[in-house]
Amino acid sequence: MTGCDLYPNGSYTKFYRLGYNGQDLITFDVDKGLWEKQSRENVATRIEMDFNSFTGFSATLQELLNFTCVDHMKKFILVGKEDLQRQVKPMAVVFARAPGPVNLLLVCHVTGFYPRPVRVDWLRDGQEVPPGPELNSTPTLPNADLTYQLHSFLAVAPHDGHSYACRVQHSSLGGRSLLVPWVPERPKTQHIMWIFIVIILITVVAIAGACWWRRRR
Repeated sequence: MTGCDLYPNGSYTKFYRLGYNGQDLITFDVDKGLWEKQSRENVATRIEMDFNSFTGFSATLQELLNFTCVDHMKKFILVGKEDLQRQVKPMAVVFARAPGPVNLLLVCHVTGFYPRPVRVDWLRDGQEVPPGPELNSTPTLPNADLTYQLHSFLAVAPHDGHSYACRVQHSSLGGRSLLVPWVPERPKTQHIMWIFIVIILITVVAIAGACWWRRRR
């Protein structure tokens, strides 16, 4: 693995590491131009001796990591600065799933935000729900448009009498929070009752209209 890291204060680090079976085998000290083994294995000792004898290769690698890598990194950052610093506000929606007869799973789907760091909390009656087994979340995942998304979950008891809301905090919101309340669905019995009421009203209006029409004749 090789590359360079450039920091906001202008400093940078360079590295070149070789590994085997998940373990560091040998590294290149860019400042000294020397290879140093990171393992007691005989193969690491042999590679260290061989690589340090290739002085031309080591000098070229020093040049690449000290100058070429950093210069290219600065150019990439300059060209992509607008994209790297863009701010896209998140969108959020809250809905419920019923994984069992005695529990309810509230889901807060947050998507379309950039950059990646985001904080999503649940509020119960206006107070933040502390960490616990009833809370869960997916990792922050990329979208096809280079924004991000995640799902946050809160397990609650149905009809517990509390109000719930999902709070999203993101740099694009300028210090404010996006608050999305959960609105429980009406029970199906209420929907059926309203359907019957509407049918009765339509029937009454139809009968009244028919009576009025007959009297007019």
